This record gives sequence, structure tokens and C-alpha cells, in this order.
Amino acid sequence: MRHRFAGRKFGRNPKHQRALLRMLANSLFLTERPEEAYADPKQAPKVKGRIITTIQKAKEVRPFVEKCITTAKNVLEAKAAADAMIPTADRRSDAYKKWRNSEDWQKWNKANAPVVAARRRLVQLLHDEEAVKVLFDTIAPMFVNRQGGYTRILRLAKPRLGDAGTRAILELVKNDKKAEAVKPTFDAE
Repeated sequence: MRHRFAGRKFGRNPKHQRALLRMLANSLFLTERPEEAYADPKQAPKVKGRIITTIQKAKEVRPFVEKCITTAKNVLEAKAAADAMIPTADRRSDAYKKWRNSEDWQKWNKANAPVVAARRRLVQLLHDEEAVKVLFDTIAPMFVNRQGGYTRILRLAKPRLGDAGTRAILELVKNDKKAEAVKPTFDAE
């Protein structure tokens, strides 16, 4: 019996399970890269923020992806405050060196500390600095006004060729203007 055993094993050992989840999360985050980031434009995804996998893998990776997005989203305010404190002077200039030795730098350092900690934590979880950069620069700002539920799983009708595994789309939920325009309103009569 599997009482009180959480999670799916996927026929893998624990290290392989973690690597699988990490790889799926990285794949999802990296689909949001700009098209210039790809060496060949044909490698760019047709739809950004979407990967196709099995339904079981999608259900297992979803909480991991949501935790990563929440971690990045929670420090955006600190990042904005720290970015406002940085001087516009060139790094080699005397004004910058003076700022670097002043108390303003200490304030900037204190404001930037949560951002650095969150980045390091996400690099530790994802093992991919490019995915973390995309997460902080592109994905987290998309969900500033959203409290959770950043991903959606859609089951595909056609099974996978070869083993007939149930396939699903794991995608980031985006606030589309079309969806808001079509959204029904219920007026009490």
C-alpha cells in the first residue's frame, strides 16, 4: 500500500526525479526567451510559455514551477527599490567610486539583499542561470497582480505515439485582453 507516500516516482531514483522536474521547469521558463536568444529562429517555440509532456509529469512539476514564480515575484518590490538607488554614473568614474564608499551603498546593499538571496535560491533549485534570468525579467512581472495559479494543465486528446501515454499541455496563464473581453458578466435582474 502507498499510504502517506506523496509524489510520483516515474520509475526513477530520487536524484533522477528531481532532475526531471528541474528540466521540465527550465523548459517551461526558457520558452519565454526572446527570439533573438535562439541561434536558429526555427528553434523558437511556436507558443511562448507552453510545453507538452505527460499528464502525470505536468501535475508533478506544477507546484515546483509555482513556488519558483512566487519566490521571484515576492522580491520584485525590493528589486525596484534597489534599482532606484543605483547612480547613473559610469562604474569607473569618481562619482561612482564615491557612492560605493558612502552610506548610500550600504542602503542599496540592504535593499538588494533579498533579491540576491532569491536569485541564489532559484539557481540552486533550477541549476540554470539563464532560466532564472528569464524568470526574474519576464515571467515574475507578468504575475505581479496574481495571487497564485500561474500555470494551467490542458489534457490533449491524442495519446503519445509508441506507448499511448496521456499527453498534456503545461502552460503559463497569461492575462490576455481577449479573455477579459470575452469574460461573461452576471448581472442580477
